[in-house]
Parts: sequence; structure tokens; C-alpha cells
Amino acid sequence: MNAEALAGRIGERVADVLVARGEVTAIVEREHLLETLAWLRDQPDVALDFLASVTASHWLEVDPAFWVDYELRSFRHKHRARVKVGLSEGDAHIPSVAPMFPTADWHERETFDFYGIVFDGHPDLTRILLPDDWEGYPLRKDQPLGGVPTWFRGATMPPVDERGMA
Repeated sequence: MNAEALAGRIGERVADVLVARGEVTAIVEREHLLETLAWLRDQPDVALDFLASVTASHWLEVDPAFWVDYELRSFRHKHRARVKVGLSEGDAHIPSVAPMFPTADWHERETFDFYGIVFDGHPDLTRILLPDDWEGYPLRKDQPLGGVPTWFRGATMPPVDERGMA
């Protein structure tokens, strides 16, 4: 099944489906995420039964501020699709899909670690890459870039976010 045919099939279930650069993306509401993913996994002709990735993006001064992105693949049919869910800045909670797709376990933890998105019902939603006492979420656009001063002969280069514009 090519991307247009897959988008048409998914469009029978999801209202907002698009094809861009040969990739299928379905946008769903948080309340419909689990039932949509189960449908995509369980339909024999779709069979998107492998969750390859969960990640997110953060947009300042936009609602939704976060987009959680699920990359799904069908090895049987050799096609793939993306499912996206928008979340508001003040309500960055989404149901965990780890019980449905075991590969989501670490992906959800990483997304929580870097963006602060809470995956409700996750079996162990703790930091995975950053220290437990780390403050903030480094991939949010409102976080400082950080860095350390770099010493040169007779001069210092301040961290990126502390440099003045020339």
C-alpha cells in the first residue's frame, strides 16, 4: 500500500490525515490516542504494530505548545505512519502507550526527561538520561542554552546564552 492509499485507509478512522513528502501523518485528539493506535495496530491491512519512536516538539507562544509524535511501522506491509497529538502548555499530560507498545517505555521516559510531558499510567516515569536532581527540561524552547565559559589566552568566551550581540 502506498502512502496515499494508507492515508485513505487511515482517513476512514481519523479525520485529519495528510501526506507530505511521501509520509503519512494523522493528527488526533488526546482522548482518542489509545483507541486510534489500537485500531492502527489491529487492522490486518494496516498492521502498524511496531512503535519505532515517541518524541515531541515545543513551540513558544503557540497553542498547542507541544506536539507528541508517534512513529509507527508495519514490517508485514512495509509502510509507516506518524500519529501526532497536540498538548497545551499548562496541560502536558497524555496517556502512556507502553502497555500497548512495550518499546514506548524508554521513549516516553526520554520525552518526559527532555520536555516534561507526563505520560499518565507509565510504569516508571523517571528521568532516563539527565541526573535526578536536574532542574527544568532542556529541549523546551524557553530553557537557556547553557554552556560553560571557555578560556583563551588572555580572554574568556562566555556560554552561548550569555553572549552579547555584536
